[in-house]
Amino acid sequence: MFNMKKVEIEWGGKTLILETGRVARQADGAVLATLGETVVLCAVTAAKNVKPGQDFFPLTVHYQEKFSAAGRIPGGFFKRERGATEKETLTSRLIDRPIRPLFPEGFYNEVLVIAQVLSYDGENEPDIVAMIAASAALTLSGIPFMGPISAARVGYKDGGYILNPTQEQVKDGELDLVAAGTYDAVLMVESEAKELSEDVMLGAVMFAHKEGQKVIEAIIKLAEQAAKEPWELAQADNMADVRQKLTDLVGNDIAEAYRTTSKSERSALLNAARDKAKEAFAEADPQAQLAAAKLVKKLEAEIVRTAILKEGRRIDGRDTKTVRPIEAMVGFLPRTHGSALFTRGETQAICTTTLGTKDSEQMIDGLEGLSYQRFMLHYNFPPYSVGEVGRFGAPGRREVGHGKLAWRALHPVLPTAEEFPYTIRVLSDITESNGSSSMATVCGGSLAMMDAGVPLKRPVSGIAMGLILEGDDYAVISDILGDEDHLGDMDFKVAGTSEGITSLQMDIKIAGITEEIMKTALHQANEGRAHILGEMAKALDHTRGELSAHAPRIETMQIDKSKIRDVIGTGGKVIREIVAETGAKVDIDDDGVIKISSSDLSQIEAAKKWIQGIVEEPEVGKIYTGKVVNLVDFGAFVNFMGGKDGLVHVSEIKNERVEKVGDVLSEGQEVKVKVLEVDQRGKVRLSMRVVDQETGEELEDTRPPREERPRGERGDRGPRRDGEGRRDRGRGRDRGDRDRGPRRERGERSDRPEKDDGSEPEFAPAFLTRDDD
Repeated sequence: MFNMKKVEIEWGGKTLILETGRVARQADGAVLATLGETVVLCAVTAAKNVKPGQDFFPLTVHYQEKFSAAGRIPGGFFKRERGATEKETLTSRLIDRPIRPLFPEGFYNEVLVIAQVLSYDGENEPDIVAMIAASAALTLSGIPFMGPISAARVGYKDGGYILNPTQEQVKDGELDLVAAGTYDAVLMVESEAKELSEDVMLGAVMFAHKEGQKVIEAIIKLAEQAAKEPWELAQADNMADVRQKLTDLVGNDIAEAYRTTSKSERSALLNAARDKAKEAFAEADPQAQLAAAKLVKKLEAEIVRTAILKEGRRIDGRDTKTVRPIEAMVGFLPRTHGSALFTRGETQAICTTTLGTKDSEQMIDGLEGLSYQRFMLHYNFPPYSVGEVGRFGAPGRREVGHGKLAWRALHPVLPTAEEFPYTIRVLSDITESNGSSSMATVCGGSLAMMDAGVPLKRPVSGIAMGLILEGDDYAVISDILGDEDHLGDMDFKVAGTSEGITSLQMDIKIAGITEEIMKTALHQANEGRAHILGEMAKALDHTRGELSAHAPRIETMQIDKSKIRDVIGTGGKVIREIVAETGAKVDIDDDGVIKISSSDLSQIEAAKKWIQGIVEEPEVGKIYTGKVVNLVDFGAFVNFMGGKDGLVHVSEIKNERVEKVGDVLSEGQEVKVKVLEVDQRGKVRLSMRVVDQETGEELEDTRPPREERPRGERGDRGPRRDGEGRRDRGRGRDRGDRDRGPRRERGERSDRPEKDDGSEPEFAPAFLTRDDD
């Protein structure tokens, strides 16, 4: 029934399987890719006709993770997959970026790529499998696609590269890099690194590219068995005459515009040239008008690229290595925990840092289960930043992607939770943009965190590099403008410290670049990053020693795991009481680490003292401050050390006799007590009389030992028993010579309470003591 075709290869010590013909057979191309026990289905469809007036390539990529793939049910109220998560959005971009440049120019049919994770083994990451499946599905579909491509993840540890490392290997290593490319060249790189050198990063990219060639060979083998007939592309019309007409008409105007350094003035001159060209073709048919508009864009690109490649002159007059003027300041906003204003040329970002407690961590519900993120970076790009009117609302894919790039750049230099127990949120609002606002976010975010007192290992700077490539001639340009990004061949972003690279991202608009070009770009970027770090240091070159007065203070303490339940209490009773009484926020993790937070240090100290009282054992002979919590006939129970209760017997309240406890003490009264004894059951005997209640100092015990104390007058107790009869106890009867057995020695029986003769027991029995819960 099924005309299934399948290819298997050994890749990185695991089996990679690509199959088609059994699932999603009505799609133009569908591939089921399996690596280990991770399975991804990718289906590709394309519209057979182009919409009228279409002048761009409408490619849409959707990556979706099915919770059933990991044997999980989505958390929360809704029990089905809903809007794309951040990871799904980022992976969709990851697939889109390397395949988009491989569709031919002029192909405007709508293409939809859907990749769905059907099975996840917790070891083999589905994003790499999805990229391979998308490449294979496009190759089989017959849709014009100059692939296939491959993709691989690379880790680095102990001087060696690891192909497709597990999450644990990435966590323990120094690198998490994803690279994609064709058989001959690299197309896309995305990475996070722990301050690695340019040579190590370049080696990782080349390692990924070499290992990916094996995957491309497997896709070609599958295509030889199952590929559909390729689509026929309409031949492009020879527009040489129209091109020459436009060159004569607006060529000089465009060249003059690109010699203007101000972005707003340049935009005005370019718009005037475009309107002039539009008027010249006002009488032509719509298709001719569309073609003329595209030729104007090509003319703009040719003028800019030629000036850079042949003359070394850029749009704003700089050479290829110069970075635009930088101005940085910190403490820009008065009430934030940390803030910075970073301006580089006509690109500007306001970055703020907010510090929070553990309950401010971001909860992530994914295939791996629930996880928590203590560092967040959010990037906003409002329309006014480029002088436009546009949609303003929820962040789109671009905002999510740029924010994650800056997150990867800053994450490796953050302190550990033990060193700095705060949740950190960096917010970047782009107020102006003319090239590389994501790298402005890196620089501004680094300054804002240092301004907030976050102890970064080192400051981080970032720079965006560009490329102009014509045949064998190329020019790498530093700190690209927006127009250079649009008209160039590469967007190459590098971030890092003085010690090495923390993040590298590369997108290519052509069929790929060589190792030589990448090496040149990396080393030129190093020079630019060093310059930017120097400019940032003029504003702030170290982390502030103190937190903002508006930031919460957090102190940590470690307790024994066996004491966690004591601090929490039955149903959370104890910890709620601590929070309510002290005003501090208390968080406890499973390892016994307690974080106490408040903007008032006295509240932190009160909560800390309370908890210490719960987990510490009372020390005999030590004096504590406590509170009377219960009055009984034979004394008072006093709560001390936060969670301990002890008995002050009536005889230990004062040196003189106390007839009634309530005459001396009242519930809620604060007293100072000395620990006299802790019995084997943990019951505590306390004394007030040997402590000065004003100063808390110990007093000399002037009371004589118990055996020397005078006993009170008991009066005439009647005749003693003489053996021939029971003494008369006023009951009016004589027991005579009744044989009562051997005489019981005093103290032999304890199951019978003695007659109340006006005295109290020295220490209350256990069953009379107050149980805490």
